[in-house]
Amino acid sequence: MENQLVWKDEFNIGVEEIDREHQRLCSVINKLFSLGKEGEKGRRACEEGIKYFYEHTLKHFADEEKYMELIHYENLRVHRRIHRDFRDNTLPSLESELKAADYSPEAVEHFLAVCAGWLLGHTLTEDRAITGEEISKWEDLLPEEELESMKKVIQKLLRQMFQLNSKVVSDTYGGERFGNGIYYRLVYGRERDAKKWEIILVFEEKILINTVGRLMGVKSDKMDVMLINAARYTAGQFVSHVMEHFPSILSYEMQEENLLTYDEFRAVFDTKKPQISLLFNTDEGYFSYCVIAPHLLVGGIGTPLGVNNEVTEIQRYLKEKDKGGPKVLVVDDSMTIREGIKRLLGNDYEVSTVQSGVSAIRAITLDKPDLVLLDYEMPVCDGRHVLEMLRSEKEFSDVPVIFLTSKDDPESVKKVLELKPDGYLLKYLKPAEIRKRVDVFFEKRKNG
Repeated sequence: MENQLVWKDEFNIGVEEIDREHQRLCSVINKLFSLGKEGEKGRRACEEGIKYFYEHTLKHFADEEKYMELIHYENLRVHRRIHRDFRDNTLPSLESELKAADYSPEAVEHFLAVCAGWLLGHTLTEDRAITGEEISKWEDLLPEEELESMKKVIQKLLRQMFQLNSKVVSDTYGGERFGNGIYYRLVYGRERDAKKWEIILVFEEKILINTVGRLMGVKSDKMDVMLINAARYTAGQFVSHVMEHFPSILSYEMQEENLLTYDEFRAVFDTKKPQISLLFNTDEGYFSYCVIAPHLLVGGIGTPLGVNNEVTEIQRYLKEKDKGGPKVLVVDDSMTIREGIKRLLGNDYEVSTVQSGVSAIRAITLDKPDLVLLDYEMPVCDGRHVLEMLRSEKEFSDVPVIFLTSKDDPESVKKVLELKPDGYLLKYLKPAEIRKRVDVFFEKRKNG
């Protein structure tokens, strides 16, 4: 891998023992990247090296938690939970993929890219929060014992109400898009009490079509007003059954319900800290259960649904939801580039954005786009490696990729073209030219 994880001074949090271990983990990752390229001999060495990395990571987690205990870090419980989620969910899942692929170079690279991305992201946010430089995103999560109970209740209800088996993918779901989603928000409150519980259920469309739709005898593979209304009723019953298990919120009554667009849903995660943010993988697709409390979103989101407007609002929702056009994923570590392209294309395309190669792989896996605009120069997992991973997976090998690059010298252009992308765009082009090239790309695909 050309762009390995280069440790910079800005990654240090100012605690010598923690910074030293982070740099050591970085060094191990880079060594494993090199071993993964050395054929069969390197593969077996890499297998042993990954075991060492795994064990050393767990030891580092334990040592870091001891340090936080010594300084009486107030968010130790949350930090420990994040460690546990990575240890008990992410690492075992990645390790299973490695074994299934017999430690192939592609599987090793994917494992290391995810681990490197997690290490870097965790260091720059949650670890910085230890010294007060950042605020933990997950400091207001529900207490662990309650969250564990919530998981079990949700999984039980998914089996009972939808006949779906499920497993928890993440305790800290960050609002990433998956497939064609239905975002349903319920607000619960009490009379003369300002505190609210906002509950958002996210269903991949096919879950509702293949469960509620099947029970109704619906033949179509698209959502319509009748199916949305049936899904609303079923989702409301689902939440009511969840609440029955938790006396602390049982006295709350539903005061408002909304159907959200993805952008409205995503705004929740840009501005609020959730108490529950669970992502499940079921037999039929992904499902998320999110809770934000105690206050309503500033200014409210969406139009409240009621007897007088529900049909009109659902029809409007379906129309808005379906007018997004082709799906474009923008991958760039510059927020300016990401938001600029989103504004440029947003009126006619359904645009999502992520800031890293690792996030791109996850986003593409959850929701296959019609085009990826991919930054060629990114740290840790650059455009080259994202494209290589996509081309190595049959399901995603046909996803069109256009590179974004700031370099136009012959040598740089040659390196880009050698990877056989579907094209490349220079970042300094005028917005109108970038828009024109994207339009031409889809026009050509439409005309065959």
